[in-house]
Amino acid sequence: MSRLLGRLGGAAAAHPWRIIGAWVIVLVAFTALSAGFGGTPHDDYNVPGTESQAGTEFLRKHLPELAGTDARVVVHGKGKVDPATLEGLRTRLAAMPSAGDVSQPRMSADGDTALIAVRYTIPVTDFEGTTGMDALRAAAEPLVREGLQVEFGGQVAENISAPSGTAEAVGIVAALFILVFALGSVIAAGLPLIVAISGLGVASAIIALLAKATDISGTAPTIATMVGLGVGIDYALLLVARHVEGLRAGLSPREAAAAANATAGASVIVAGLTVLVSLFGLRLATLPVYSSFGYATFAAVGAVMLASITLVPALCGLAGHRVLPRAVRKGTAVARDTVARPGLTARWAALVGRRPVVAALASLLVLGVLSAPVLGMRTWPQDAGSQPTSNTTRQAYDLTSAEFGAGANGPLVIAVDTAKVPDVDGLVAALRAVPGVALVAPAARTADAAVILVEPTTGPQDERTTELLNRLRADVLPDGALVTGLVAVFADISDRLSDRLWIVVAFVVALSLLLLTVLFRAPVVAVKAAIMNLLSVAAAYGVMTAVFQTDAGAKAVGLPHSVPVSSWVPILLFTVLFGLSMDYEVFLLSRVREDWLATGDAQGSVVRGLSATGRVISGAAAIMVAVFIGFALDPDVTVKMIGVGMAAAVLVDATLVRLVLVPATMSLLGRANWWLPAWLDRLLPHVKVEAAEERELAPVA
Repeated sequence: MSRLLGRLGGAAAAHPWRIIGAWVIVLVAFTALSAGFGGTPHDDYNVPGTESQAGTEFLRKHLPELAGTDARVVVHGKGKVDPATLEGLRTRLAAMPSAGDVSQPRMSADGDTALIAVRYTIPVTDFEGTTGMDALRAAAEPLVREGLQVEFGGQVAENISAPSGTAEAVGIVAALFILVFALGSVIAAGLPLIVAISGLGVASAIIALLAKATDISGTAPTIATMVGLGVGIDYALLLVARHVEGLRAGLSPREAAAAANATAGASVIVAGLTVLVSLFGLRLATLPVYSSFGYATFAAVGAVMLASITLVPALCGLAGHRVLPRAVRKGTAVARDTVARPGLTARWAALVGRRPVVAALASLLVLGVLSAPVLGMRTWPQDAGSQPTSNTTRQAYDLTSAEFGAGANGPLVIAVDTAKVPDVDGLVAALRAVPGVALVAPAARTADAAVILVEPTTGPQDERTTELLNRLRADVLPDGALVTGLVAVFADISDRLSDRLWIVVAFVVALSLLLLTVLFRAPVVAVKAAIMNLLSVAAAYGVMTAVFQTDAGAKAVGLPHSVPVSSWVPILLFTVLFGLSMDYEVFLLSRVREDWLATGDAQGSVVRGLSATGRVISGAAAIMVAVFIGFALDPDVTVKMIGVGMAAAVLVDATLVRLVLVPATMSLLGRANWWLPAWLDRLLPHVKVEAAEERELAPVA
């Protein structure tokens, strides 16, 4: 692989315009295809094998006008709202495409607020783009012209995702400053950004095409962009840094590009494939919406990985020696001497190596403190109550809570098979007597089915609402009565994800152990790396819980109050973070093992390997942290949580883990790091991550 990548890098550097032209053609072609045939992302809340899904399927068969998605229209005025105005609105809502049932206006006690519920005959995934919201806004437009406040809630409104682009811009600007500081050249700093953006351009088009063929979550493109931007810049930075290293050692631009692709390029491929394979763990969650996160992120990481090993050598070849800082171009001999001196990372690694027990215990203590809040983590899928107060869904949520009670935002829908439960009125009476129930609407019936709406006294995110749901299912409802609706679906999603988390964790950890053992032929190193990655993820979970489940932390990231951790986040964060942590592990250990094989010096190889990669890994981590913090500014709560969690994990991984735990534990273990049983030695294939270069390069301090 290394030899092939070296040839590719040399050819790209020798003929840069061919590679650049090919990428332009690919980008234009995919963009045109996505514009003509692309779809719109939307969430799929189907949860196969759950009671809520069974209830939905029953309604689709027997009461299709109540089986689809829903919307809530909240009308608020300074005084009492005119009933004639509301009746006109209701008529227009009933005339919307796919509208099944439109409720009578429900008035607040003072008459200044009305709530109209709309049930559709189709699921939310059947709406094309913003057509559902466009129809709602058109129906409400006459009321807005009269000066009334009209806000929208329900699945149709909550399923619209409109990225602002602010997060991406903040991340890119911050990354540029860090790259200039790390590489010392504006031209060199610009190359990783060009590569990452080019790869993401192709990936965005692919995601749009996927959205036409299958359901892609509305949040998935943003998550994919976040991850793709971070790893794309990192991969390109690694290649550019190795290319610069070659130029400083006296190689020509073409030779340096070939050497960088053969060495760092191989690490990029291994690291990228690790992330891609880790994403397969999302399939084990058995939720369609989770699979869509995997598809989108897979496209983004795959595209930026391919862009890195082709565009970086092409652009480096085109730039020639201009990727070097100006001072270096003026005095090559001085630059070489400067590079050859031991750097801060090397001195730090040597210091940790002299006191490994103290360093390891201190870092473990800090990691334990950061991880502790995870014991109090509570999960719930994001809903309108978690959104910023500027969103129409949040304003509808707050108006509904204030005027009709918190439970009106999340009624439980009970689908009743009247063949099994003939006494529907008796069931309604029993439900009204259950503690925690605020309101039970009269049943809507057909010949063989009925629907009962139950409003809790508490909001959808409240733990007491979930307790009520569980109590109804276990103790109150007879066989033939199924609870569905968005709150029940969300509760089933949380339960499913909690149950599947450990399966995903086991899959990803086992995969990483196998991969590292094959790559480095060192089971001890593989086990140690897996444990350290788990510590990084636990710290990220703890920081995320501490931030979002406290009012002070939530307000610091732009939320009005504390919220539960989104159910979507833990598994998604784990699979992505484990893959990203493996990136740094591969970058570092490949250099350490290369030195160990050459010298047989267990402790010295750690110092020299960390010295050679420390600056690049630290720069790459700083870029990732900046990108992820930028996404923490996104208004979407799930994106915000993932941004905070990933920034915390990468920061911990690049400091406490890579700079303290790794050198400390490797110093303690010494030659045992590279122990390999004879029987396993015979079984494992020989894979070399980074080929030895034809000309020795000076290490980067």
